[in-house]
Amino acid sequence: MTIRVLIADDQQLVRTGFQMILAAQPDMEVVAAVADGAEAVSEARRLRPDVCLLDIRMPKLDGLEVTRALAGPGVENPLRVVIVTTFDLDEYVYGALRSGATGFLLKDSGPTLLIEAVRAAAAGDALVSPSVTVRLLQHLAQPKRAVPSMNDPLTDRELDVVRLIARGRTNQEVAAELFVSLSTVKTHLGSIFAKLGVRNRVEIAAWAWESGVVS
Repeated sequence: MTIRVLIADDQQLVRTGFQMILAAQPDMEVVAAVADGAEAVSEARRLRPDVCLLDIRMPKLDGLEVTRALAGPGVENPLRVVIVTTFDLDEYVYGALRSGATGFLLKDSGPTLLIEAVRAAAAGDALVSPSVTVRLLQHLAQPKRAVPSMNDPLTDRELDVVRLIARGRTNQEVAAELFVSLSTVKTHLGSIFAKLGVRNRVEIAAWAWESGVVS
């Protein structure tokens, strides 16, 4: 199956570079490359790409506004959004993740991570570099309160999974560290998604840092 990608970045050089990298992949097709947020929303709604690769700072609408429009709470049939940013824009990244983005990477991450992030998003997962996860979410969240009470609280083992996800571990790595099967990890994740009311592992990580589960 071909992964259809929309690229939105106000820098022509970045758009061209990303387009060349992704178009060279046998399973990817760049269906649009646009220079501002308003056009990104318009083209994304028209073309319904599998993945939207968005810069965080763009004219007309920034990446946060675009993410909210395409993948935010209440959006019917949300699109999959990957934010491309630099570390000094951390507050925008956090807002984008809370608005529905499925992942993020740094602009200087290199072709391999870019390709992996697009493939992960297309598969319904999220690629977040462990180092970026820890640096960004730890810097942003500054936990100030205990774990919020829930009608159906997380079990101790579910909290173990949450902590590892928040540190950027893959499902396979979580299984290895907890000495459980991969299917058990997926079962725990399904329960965590339902209890927290989140849609992806990036939101799990954000919740963990914000609520103080990870410090």
